[in-house]
Amino acid sequence: MGHLDATIERIVYESPTNDYKVVSCSVDEGTRRITVVGDLPSLRIGAEFAFGGEYVDSKYGRQFQITSFAEKRPVTAEGIRAYLASGLIKGIGPALAERIVETFGENALTIIDTCPKRLLEIPGLGDKRIQRIVASWADQQGIQEVMLFLQGYGLTPGQIVKIYREYGPNSIAAIRENPYRLADDITGFGFKTADTIARKLGFTADNPLRLKSGILYVLHELAKEGHCFAHWQQLVGQAVDMLGTPDGLALRVSEEEAHTVNAEKVIAAIKTLAQQQVIIAQPLGTGASCLYLRTYYYAEVRIAENLRHISGYRNQVFVSDWIVHRVCSGAGGITYDPVQMDAIRKAVQSKVLVLTGGPGTGKTTTVLGIIQAFGQAKAQILLAAPTGRAAKRLTEATGIEAKTIHRLLEFNPADGFKRNADEPLEGDVLIIDESSMIDIQLMDHLLQAVPETMTLIFVGDIDQLPSVGAGSVLRDMIRSGVFPVVRLDKIFRQAKESRIITNAHRINKGEMPDLAGGPSTDFYFIDMEARMTEKGYARTVEKGWRREFAPGDMALEAARTIISLVSRHLPHDKGFSPQDIQVLTPMRKTAIGVIELNHAIQEAVNPPADLENPDSGSITRGAYTFREKDRVMQIRNSYDTNVFNGDIGVVTQVDTEEERVTVRFDNDYEVVYGTDNLEDLVLAYASTIHKSQGSEYPVVVMPVMTTHWNMLQRNLIYTGVTRARQLMVIVGTQKALSRAVRNMVVEKRNTLLQERLTGAV
Repeated sequence: MGHLDATIERIVYESPTNDYKVVSCSVDEGTRRITVVGDLPSLRIGAEFAFGGEYVDSKYGRQFQITSFAEKRPVTAEGIRAYLASGLIKGIGPALAERIVETFGENALTIIDTCPKRLLEIPGLGDKRIQRIVASWADQQGIQEVMLFLQGYGLTPGQIVKIYREYGPNSIAAIRENPYRLADDITGFGFKTADTIARKLGFTADNPLRLKSGILYVLHELAKEGHCFAHWQQLVGQAVDMLGTPDGLALRVSEEEAHTVNAEKVIAAIKTLAQQQVIIAQPLGTGASCLYLRTYYYAEVRIAENLRHISGYRNQVFVSDWIVHRVCSGAGGITYDPVQMDAIRKAVQSKVLVLTGGPGTGKTTTVLGIIQAFGQAKAQILLAAPTGRAAKRLTEATGIEAKTIHRLLEFNPADGFKRNADEPLEGDVLIIDESSMIDIQLMDHLLQAVPETMTLIFVGDIDQLPSVGAGSVLRDMIRSGVFPVVRLDKIFRQAKESRIITNAHRINKGEMPDLAGGPSTDFYFIDMEARMTEKGYARTVEKGWRREFAPGDMALEAARTIISLVSRHLPHDKGFSPQDIQVLTPMRKTAIGVIELNHAIQEAVNPPADLENPDSGSITRGAYTFREKDRVMQIRNSYDTNVFNGDIGVVTQVDTEEERVTVRFDNDYEVVYGTDNLEDLVLAYASTIHKSQGSEYPVVVMPVMTTHWNMLQRNLIYTGVTRARQLMVIVGTQKALSRAVRNMVVEKRNTLLQERLTGAV
């Protein structure tokens, strides 16, 4: 195996179907030339490479056949600018990278290497910052080869940093050996990214590593949709569609090298994975079977076992009939209706209880009665909820500290969940609010830490959207019939005064909400068809015809209406701060989707401090620019920082020199985001309804338009409406709202928890 340092002079031949190239290079400082052949990514004339391989003799003469390569350093001004702006070198961001290249051109990297003091020639750059740049430059020498190699594969600097942290100096060798391991080992990498790299490295379409990774990818995608498993035909069909699509993810190789992917090959790969127990095949009574990722299979099995075990254990806390009678008779100053009294009685008699009901039906009041009854029996009571906001609301309602489930289980990134089967929770009663949000994995961790002596009370609204993560735990528990369930359905007098609550119940029953009353009420509807007519977008009926509204026109007008509500009308006319107002929308895309609304609302309520220099005081990553006071959301679980998917915070500091953003979350917990994790953050002036679960806001503004036709479902709109405390504004059309109210689609998720609880599986 030999080594060759060479400069690209000319590309002699480039395959139209893969990365194979014949390249003329200069070596020995340009004194001789050599032909290099092999698989190479996109090349720039003048780029310097370190090649590994061996010399071979062919009919074209002596050539260097490569087995490895790494671009040594960018040589063009544009390449150097991108390299410096990557965030890899602390103290250099995009703006400073631009100034460095403007000053030193293609010599910029050499100057940082050999004469960093010359950086003082750049206005505004002082000794202290230069020292930080030099120190970071020295620290990062080990990653530079990896950075330069992987940038040729379309990866972002943040992704490359994650790769280097995982594999270290062996990153290039590890990826060459099996690029699909990225999807398995590193959070934020998926099959598609790994497949793109594999294509450039020459992996065939039916490579076993590719088939394995593709099958696991399909199972993970199904889990993101809420499914714990896949049916055989479902998995085979989706895997073949993805792996075998010639213009999609399939590898573009020449016809003689093509290895087509068909059902037979996918089935063989699935069977191999099942034999190796990488995935679990669960037989069904019908003679068929379904396929699980291991983590979901064992989570489901453990949940069923633990719930059955806990519910079958004798009750350790004795609450006398006298205490229950005293509580139910209103001794604590609260009057209960018969269903609430029944819930209190069942709570003190059962080991596992489910309490469900919509807004205004007295769930919190009932929980207070349960707490009072157990408290008088001297029981130790723990309170928890899935999110920080839900835990904070539970604390305020009960006067007892409630924790997030992660905090309750004493989670930390280094050791995972400290509370588990070996070190269980200490207490007599655990009450968990917003239980419909708990997915299969979190419930598994929770129940592993619950001792058999503890009483469990799950509280939630079963008619809301199911958990964002896989599973349908609360619904499966209710459907199993194994545990006592109390459903509160009476709307109390005070709640009846709220049109938000009464309309939420109307929607939940499939009835159109009451839209009368307009802006003087706490629930009002802005009819976009009427607004378009007022603005002259439609002719009068008397003229004999009416112009049809183009969907884009109406969606854009709805977006403008929402921005006006958030930035002007509601703050000025209703006295709400923009921070009190949350826009909830069914989808991410379109003019009334999350992405576009976030950009527009940010410019309206938190514009740049310096309009002549709008980039000052801000940091841009991907599609978002972050400024101080921006409302932001974490979009994936980060066990390193103890912040989780859906957590909302406010930007308190933007450090443009260090390329860092500091965010304070609801529990006053601060997290610093840098190059490697800023991609986990998005603006949150607008959010999807799914992401809003477990949260409440003083004001909710929600577009309901035919633009989002496929997403218009009853439980989606119901969930959005029940997020509002003081004011609910719907911007849309009656046709879209009627479609949503009538569309009673209960998402059927692939789960066998109900059957495991009943013993059917």
